[in-house]
Amino acid sequence: MANSLDRLLREELERLVAGMCKGLNDAKRLAILYALREGPHNVTELCKVIDAPQSNTSQHLAILRDRGLVEAERQGNNVVYSLRHREVIEAIDILRQVMADEISRQNALHGRRRRHRPSPGVKATA
Repeated sequence: MANSLDRLLREELERLVAGMCKGLNDAKRLAILYALREGPHNVTELCKVIDAPQSNTSQHLAILRDRGLVEAERQGNNVVYSLRHREVIEAIDILRQVMADEISRQNALHGRRRRHRPSPGVKATA
């Protein structure tokens, strides 16, 4: 039974990586998601947010749309994008906090090592 659960979990994780994670592995796409957290935007507005040309922004939006992270709705001559799942932002915020905690932990570790390391040219005493 545990093997089938492990297999099912592995398959789900593979789908997660192929779908959601590949959609999230670019800082500009994350910036788009954060902009959409504030409300719907068209491509021109999102170009300004991520400081990229329209063709590049449209490519990012296509990836996000294909991964089910954003929705596109035609409004007259414009296509307006919105966040499909607000929980994605919560998940990214959790990862950001974990990263900040890890950076703090590493900085504290490196600070302790520097304090305990003898200065160059000074012999360590036993």
